[in-house]
Amino acid sequence: MAGGLGQTAPSAAVQVKVEVEEDLYSYTPANNGAGPLWCSGSSCLVRIGENVFASGIETIPDAKPLNNCRWMLFGRGPAGWKLITKDPSGRTREPCPLVGFYSGALFLSANPTLSPNESGGGPAEPEILEFSSANPDAGFQRLAPKWEGTPAFTEHSYRSFAADGKNGELILFQNIGYTHAEWTFRDRNGAWAARGRLAWPPISEKTNLKPIRVCYPDVALDNRAVYFCGVSDIIEPNPEWRAFKRQLTGQEWDYDFRRLFFTWTPDITRAAFGKWIEIASREETCGWISPGDLWVAPDRTVHLLWTERALDERLRPKFFPDAKQSHALNYAQVRQGKVVSRRTLVISEEDRPGVVPSVGRFHVTPANRLWVVYYASGRETTGEAVSENRVMELSLDGEVLRSATVPLKRPFTSFFTATPRAGSPPSESIEFLGHRAGSSSTISYAKVRLLTGDTR
Repeated sequence: MAGGLGQTAPSAAVQVKVEVEEDLYSYTPANNGAGPLWCSGSSCLVRIGENVFASGIETIPDAKPLNNCRWMLFGRGPAGWKLITKDPSGRTREPCPLVGFYSGALFLSANPTLSPNESGGGPAEPEILEFSSANPDAGFQRLAPKWEGTPAFTEHSYRSFAADGKNGELILFQNIGYTHAEWTFRDRNGAWAARGRLAWPPISEKTNLKPIRVCYPDVALDNRAVYFCGVSDIIEPNPEWRAFKRQLTGQEWDYDFRRLFFTWTPDITRAAFGKWIEIASREETCGWISPGDLWVAPDRTVHLLWTERALDERLRPKFFPDAKQSHALNYAQVRQGKVVSRRTLVISEEDRPGVVPSVGRFHVTPANRLWVVYYASGRETTGEAVSENRVMELSLDGEVLRSATVPLKRPFTSFFTATPRAGSPPSESIEFLGHRAGSSSTISYAKVRLLTGDTR
């Protein structure tokens, strides 16, 4: 990928001040395949004015997987965090993402099971719960999204929840098997003004066979334009690799996460989604890709962030012995459905090892300055061990302008942020929700302020 910056980023006046760093809740693993951060493309953290809200999941004692969890809603005001409410009656599998409006409305996406059997999966009925951020203790209004037809929703929703906080509109995507995602759009008047289906890209455009399910997408809703970027998530399509993996693991299945796809529509109420474009691929060496974030700039340029691992080392000796391993944080810009630039921001290569980047997220300030925050681990080229969060500011063309370490007591190894994609306003402060190093069963929160020392 052209334009690699490696580990060397220009230094400039930037300080990061930690304002809050605290644990929010602990949980018992549900062992159902979906942890508290499983909806990674959405967010379980939203800021509305002076208040910040977080959703969590609680494992129900004695309930059996898969639907053995219930949602929780927390709020943080001047007195700190408090538990506002829990799901009073339902059971679900996955975490429940949040979105908010500048007007004060707060929404939680739930997917309660319809199955009376506590063991296994079964049908589900998506719903959205609306709270008032000014008085969340007053309870919620249950909203029933309107879909095209009667989709067969299940506990594996893979749903994506996004909002245009300024304009007071939201969109919900929810997967149906391996064929498509159902979507529904709620406008500023509270009407479900549009709905439809997003069909997955074909595994081969020539044969048009076996659609490639796209999961864990970053979704943005901006003045009714919708942008969608996710990763392939299908059973290993290469028969030789699938057989080899079966010998290694004893499992009949193994999933592919190695092609990054993007699509968009300029107006969800008027225009269909465009042709899928492939942003990145590690198909040749059975690598791995994870979506990071998506931001739509005022000029409609779409900024994308993702991490890549070059190859599956278990397969290298037999299938691609000369390939080299690498771990990278990558960035691209898309305009009018076309990739106009690509850049590697941070990379650790097998013959040039360095810090390994992961969990990249964008952070946008009120002046539309674009920052990247990520987790850095491994070792510096000097041999020094590293485990910390870092930030870097990008120019309009993707050059790194400045960078700094986030001086947390314990870094976040995986996390959500209070993102504009969930309706949170741009801010000078970065807010984290997720796992910190050494706390695999605790969800924590932090707020850090960027002090740049200039007025640009």
